Amino acid sequence: MYLKKIDGPRAVKLPDGSTMTRADLPPASTRRWVASRKAAVVKAVQYGLLTQDQAKDRYALSDEELLEWVKAATQFGEDALKVTRVQKYR
Repeated sequence: MYLKKIDGPRAVKLPDGSTMTRADLPPASTRRWVASRKAAVVKAVQYGLLTQDQAKDRYALSDEELLEWVKAATQFGEDALKVTRVQKYR
């Protein structure tokens, strides 16, 4: 079995004891962003699975977009990442 060489860890341990791997991330071709996919990317960045630059390149995100996701998820949780809740949490 061959493993593809990647930069960074293949898996990280989350505070709740679960493990997050690169397979848990949304596909790079994702264009429709629901709250759960945004939350997965935010967790990956926060816990070191991806760097911010890797996340921006992989998902074609702007600096502002990724920072807003991280800020909203940190302050208010995954509910703040829902598009219908934008006005409530900002």
